[in-house]
Amino acid sequence: MVKKFAMLALLGAFAYSSASESGVLASRAARSINAGKYAKAYNQLERALLASRKESDLLSEGRVLLAMAQIRTQSLDFDFADSLISVVRPEVLDRTTTTSLTLTKVALANARENFSDGAKLCGKADADSVKKSDKSTAATFHAECAISYAGAHRSDNAEESLKMVGKFSSKKGGFYAYTAARIADLTGNASEADSLYRVAEAKSIEGNKPYMTATILYMRSQLKNTPKDEAEDLKLRCKNAFELMGLPNNSKRCGQ
Repeated sequence: MVKKFAMLALLGAFAYSSASESGVLASRAARSINAGKYAKAYNQLERALLASRKESDLLSEGRVLLAMAQIRTQSLDFDFADSLISVVRPEVLDRTTTTSLTLTKVALANARENFSDGAKLCGKADADSVKKSDKSTAATFHAECAISYAGAHRSDNAEESLKMVGKFSSKKGGFYAYTAARIADLTGNASEADSLYRVAEAKSIEGNKPYMTATILYMRSQLKNTPKDEAEDLKLRCKNAFELMGLPNNSKRCGQ
């Protein structure tokens, strides 16, 4: 799960370009997300949504709805995420937000493990619009597509998408390592996946990204080559972290 990268960019650009009430609330939500305070962030986004409707600003409304859908996807509330996406009006979106709409749909498909559906969405996306989107959004789009392609057993496409992730973000960063780890994981290379997850985990802890760290702990606990005792410890750490972030569905999954 890598949407936080794009979500913060989406809300940051929105807040930067708008001194409106909805923009101010979106900026606060971005700070809450960065601190791992998801319940607080979602509440702020709900208020931003009402403000955008009061302002009759459909573009702002679309951005807020997508950020809310991304949080619902991350919190494993997939049907709610789907319902939020369905309200977005594609015809009013700018280039970057259009790309955000597609990547949000792809990320939801990936979270549901409907990788073929995600791959189809990636194949239909307008390459020029993705290229001209802001770097964070483009990187996240390609990361989600890499995961879709890997899960759909389209390894060549997955590797090509990973190259694009490296083009729009640092190859030395945790974001790139996490995407590469997911590809290795989904293609059955558990040893490489574990090695890459560990790199991503260290980078995530260093960068104080609690959601990403907890997600990686969960992914590592599910690898077939992880010793049972270690897997149980990883799940406990994951469970505690998500519980403290106010994400009960994620915490419950870690405890299973």
